[in-house]
Amino acid sequence: MVEDRRVRAAQRVMNRAIAEKAVGAALTKAAELGISMSVAVVDESGALVYFVKGDATGLHTFETARGKAITAAAFRRPTTEMLDSIKNNPAFWASLARLEMVPGAGGYPLTHNGLLIGAIGCGGGIGDQDEQCAEAGARAVNT
Repeated sequence: MVEDRRVRAAQRVMNRAIAEKAVGAALTKAAELGISMSVAVVDESGALVYFVKGDATGLHTFETARGKAITAAAFRRPTTEMLDSIKNNPAFWASLARLEMVPGAGGYPLTHNGLLIGAIGCGGGIGDQDEQCAEAGARAVNT
């Protein structure tokens, strides 16, 4: 038998089960609204953990949902709280494009015992529909 000499990886709180629960709640909200929605979940460092593309969403929704999740994780707040900053500081937000952040409604931090473990981002809706779905996903898992 070959000995596994690799160093063990740290165990993160964010996992597939948490991500699936958040995505499920977001998709349930989308169904209540009668819309198709793409949903991304990232860990606290912005790495993609889970993604579902809505059946009737555009090809861009992978990037927008993921980018909103990354933004919510990076700033540790719902992306709607940043809308005034986006309008007032366009150069700052343009500089973040290289970091794959997408400013706009539809991103929410995910927490465990009040600590950031990741974020959820939604794309495909109109107006505040992305926000409503992301909030539903976050409420399903946040502690």
